[in-house]
Amino acid sequence: MIIITGAAGFIGSCLVQKLNDEGFYDLVLVDDFSSEIKNKNFEGKRYSKQVAREVFAEWLRENHLHVQFVFHIGARTDTTEMDVKLFNQLNLDYTKTIWNICTEFGLPLVYASSAATYGLGEQGYDDDESKIPMLKPLNPYGDSKNDFDIWALEQEKKPYFWAGLKFFNVYGPNEYHKGRMASVIFHTFNQIKKTGAMKLFQSHNPGFKDGEQMRDFVYIKDVVNVLYFLMHHRKDSGIYNLGTGKARTFLDLATQTFHAMDTPVSISFVPTPEDIREKYQYFTEANMEKLRSIGYSLDFYSLEEGVEDYVKNYLIPNKYL
Repeated sequence: MIIITGAAGFIGSCLVQKLNDEGFYDLVLVDDFSSEIKNKNFEGKRYSKQVAREVFAEWLRENHLHVQFVFHIGARTDTTEMDVKLFNQLNLDYTKTIWNICTEFGLPLVYASSAATYGLGEQGYDDDESKIPMLKPLNPYGDSKNDFDIWALEQEKKPYFWAGLKFFNVYGPNEYHKGRMASVIFHTFNQIKKTGAMKLFQSHNPGFKDGEQMRDFVYIKDVVNVLYFLMHHRKDSGIYNLGTGKARTFLDLATQTFHAMDTPVSISFVPTPEDIREKYQYFTEANMEKLRSIGYSLDFYSLEEGVEDYVKNYLIPNKYL
């Protein structure tokens, strides 16, 4: 069995499809399965069992002999949520429990960290583990992910193979349920479809012109390729960046979405909402040398290639991966 937590979510459900494509069907999907729109993410996919998130730890203890690998992708990911207790419960303590069970029973573990741990990038965007305790995330979500990374590195007892992945700005199919937290490409597509135009956030940083805020946008198909690689690699444990290594502007992203929709470009700018303005990342770019150094050799989708595939093959026909 291969475990995928967060299996009804964006990245988790795409990983289920990747594993199916590679011939793996004995999959255990773990999530809160109460959302009908999220559950559409795994319709038509092959798996053995669903396990509710709140009973998963107990289930894993009872069934560990049958488990080959654990992907812990599930998390509370809302960067505007300010309830620290909620993040401690769902992201920090829950992940510690899974880690400890994997350690106890010798199960390999890959878990989701986040580029939100880098904050404003004062320490750069290198996945150098010695810098992790110095990072200053900008919100409780980023804090919860960084707190777990710090805790994991401090543990004397660890799974025989483990990896934490700092996901950068992931986009692609199966994010229909994410609302405000969906990718800018998803929102751009829907705005263009509705109004024929797109509104991007103004820059409130004198170092960046409007629309030239930069992020490392990584396509979901690259993300699941890396996850699949690590499932077979099972050595070189540690914390790794997962982006493309190339920052691009929001203007590039929006313009490419217009092109993929065969629609004239029409972009204007609106003030960044007050609740996120002071904690807004203006630049992120993953240093990908560490992952490359352990043997990951596939090329990443360029922004143009990823947007083209996402818009034409998924968003326009309203399809899932």
